[in-house]
Amino acid sequence: MGFFQKLLHWLLQWDTDLFLKINTEWTNPALDSIFPWWREANTWVPFYLFLVVFVWMNFGKKAIWWILAAVATLVITDQLSSNLIKNWVARPRPCRDEVLASQVRLLLNNCSGAYSFTSSHAANHFGFAVFLIVTLKNIVGNWRYLLLFWAASIAYAQVYVGVHYPLDVICGTLLGIMAGYLTGNFHNNRFGMLLPAKLKD
Repeated sequence: MGFFQKLLHWLLQWDTDLFLKINTEWTNPALDSIFPWWREANTWVPFYLFLVVFVWMNFGKKAIWWILAAVATLVITDQLSSNLIKNWVARPRPCRDEVLASQVRLLLNNCSGAYSFTSSHAANHFGFAVFLIVTLKNIVGNWRYLLLFWAASIAYAQVYVGVHYPLDVICGTLLGIMAGYLTGNFHNNRFGMLLPAKLKD
């Protein structure tokens, strides 16, 4: 076995061991109840609507370009993760792995048939969080740490409920950060950063 094969073998073993720690050992009943709901996209619809209304009321027509850029960020992260990388890597989810499935604590009603790597939840939420931080930098302020924690908690929940490995969410996170940074800066360079009224003077 060559060096890179040994490295890959070690990395996948580490990934599996950490998954089992998070999914079967580092657990408690409260998180068992919260995380399946926390990771659902529909849970955060009110938050997204609040942001759209907030930007529209405060920035008028400029909000249109911001909303389009935000949607573009999510389309890019989701398509790259779900339709490109997942189909290329074709890694089964832990809850569908022939060897591992019997050890997995699946907290959802079913295990999706989609592949595992990378996590689209991690990519989408980190992409959106970083986009918000870049485009609303002077409004978000120290709330940026809460946005990153929000995205990280959703990514962690994917491992906790049994549908992703840690490496899935780590690489999904990196994909999301890169996409959010690029689309956020494109928006700022093309349409200008959204600033509070006192900073416009």
